[in-house]
Amino acid sequence: MDTIKQLSEGQKRELERHLSIIRRGAVEIIPEDALVKKIATSIVSGKPLRVKLGLDPSAPDIHIGHTVVLQKLRQFQDLGHEVQLIIGDFTGRIGDPTGKSETRKQLNEDDVKRNAATYEKQVYKILDPQRTKFHFNSTWLEKMNFQDVLQLAAKATVARMLERDDFAKRYSNNQPIHIHEFFYPLMQAYDSVSLESDIEIGGTDQTFNILMGRTVQGASSFKDSQVAILMPLLEGLDGNQKMSKSLGNYIGIDETPNEMFGKTMSIPDNLMLKYFELSTSITNEELLKLKQGLKEGHVHPRDAKVQLAKEFVRMYHSEPAAEQAEQHFINVFQKRSLPENIDEMHVRIDLLEEGNISINKLLVTLGFVSSNSDARRSVFQGAVKLNGTKLLDPNERVEINSGDIVQVGKRKFAKIVVG
Repeated sequence: MDTIKQLSEGQKRELERHLSIIRRGAVEIIPEDALVKKIATSIVSGKPLRVKLGLDPSAPDIHIGHTVVLQKLRQFQDLGHEVQLIIGDFTGRIGDPTGKSETRKQLNEDDVKRNAATYEKQVYKILDPQRTKFHFNSTWLEKMNFQDVLQLAAKATVARMLERDDFAKRYSNNQPIHIHEFFYPLMQAYDSVSLESDIEIGGTDQTFNILMGRTVQGASSFKDSQVAILMPLLEGLDGNQKMSKSLGNYIGIDETPNEMFGKTMSIPDNLMLKYFELSTSITNEELLKLKQGLKEGHVHPRDAKVQLAKEFVRMYHSEPAAEQAEQHFINVFQKRSLPENIDEMHVRIDLLEEGNISINKLLVTLGFVSSNSDARRSVFQGAVKLNGTKLLDPNERVEINSGDIVQVGKRKFAKIVVG
């Protein structure tokens, strides 16, 4: 801690400012004294820290849950540090076994490249491109020969690997664990060696993988192994399970302003501050003021939720879009009226039989659902209306004409144009 003793009073205040921002929302920092030392050294030297995040390009559509770690990276960038964003185009061919009860299906190279390109486009909605360096880990992992692989494998034991909860469960249940799965955390760790990362950020489900980076860096004669900053997993709109597209409890950052605003308004009240803290860019001072306002009753929860919804739309669209989305929500949900401007959607006449079409086919054609099964689910949930009348049978054929209004849920509307 000699570096800290060398700090001037002004530098000490700057150190505390950095740490208050970095600690925000973090579940654990391992080890925290090492983080303090790295930040202090950076302040004295003016040299930015290298902050790493690895992305497994198997699910490229980013939602608000994914942005928790991206927001933390942006905070580091705003403090003058450099982000190392690693697209796991090589590790993605194995697939991260974390939390899985069986071997992950391996992605082919085309899938990985396509998904990686989508990630690259989306993350710049949050990160500063000038302080972000993209790396594909095939750059160094493909060059390793078998001797290199053996030397990497020698830096960890089977006993250590079996400390992972998912591996331990599979082992105790006599479920197969393939040798190549042990290499995923080793390869992720080797990314930190290759890029000499100072800090790695990830969700708590990545704890083992990130700590393996410290282990492998230490075994590779690094003077200071990377610090692990572990962020919480954000619950989805159901308020219970982790936000996930497969569970349908997510807010996608590429969704329309109205959809994003409406979904945000359905977040449980008890999670609202967590969303503010982890997934928005409001300052610590603003966050504290909001917490006090809610606690003392000066701020109504609904007003705070509107603020959150507008913040999301502003972040991922624009300020005017946020204002328009709020007005749309007021018109549709508070006044219980149809939106003033409903998008026109075309239905080709050749898809109709005597002017009729099945509800399933109509919803898929309009793009309101991705499959017939999703359409059936929406109908059975009572979410589908035609000209204000609820449709109850997904297999029913309905007559449609230009000007008809189709509604799915509380946020999706279309004015039909047949032709």
